[in-house]
Amino acid sequence: MRIVTIDIPRQQVITKDNVPVSINGVVYFKVRSAEDAIIKIQEYEYAINQYAQTALRDVVGRMTLDEVLTEREIVGKQIEQIVDKASDAWGIEVTEIRLQDIDMPEDLKRLMSRQASSEREKRANIIKSEGDKMAAENLAKAASTMAKSPGAMQLRTLQTLDGLGPTASNTVVIAVPVDVLELAQQLNKGMKKKK
Repeated sequence: MRIVTIDIPRQQVITKDNVPVSINGVVYFKVRSAEDAIIKIQEYEYAINQYAQTALRDVVGRMTLDEVLTEREIVGKQIEQIVDKASDAWGIEVTEIRLQDIDMPEDLKRLMSRQASSEREKRANIIKSEGDKMAAENLAKAASTMAKSPGAMQLRTLQTLDGLGPTASNTVVIAVPVDVLELAQQLNKGMKKKK
């Protein structure tokens, strides 16, 4: 009358999307009626095992690989319901069926790993591009603010120069607009003429 544990041996199953997988599991059951378990079926442990194997193949065969991998508990519950319904007449109560390992071909594992890696890379690129977009919007706002205030650009330039520090290895090139240079040349010519 205690709970008994038996293994569901590894089963080769083809999923709904034609992927071969190898699955094993465990059946937990107990004898509810010793009389029925002895009289109504010859070897109840063997019968439960066989029924669990066929139910596993039936349930997994109706599901895609993604469903089998993500919904293991649901798969176990469906197998449990099928086996429990059949074994009820034998005086046996199936308490739980758990899937242990779901094994796939190595090439499929590599493909799934590459797909997952590509998905992560795609998400990283999306996040980076959203960050670049926000940075560009902030720079545009800063440029607009500086354009409205005449001395803002000069202050920003001075802040940048100050941030470079007094190290000798820093070389600063200051771009002077052409019209300012022309003005300086004209002033220089004008001063020479006065002398």
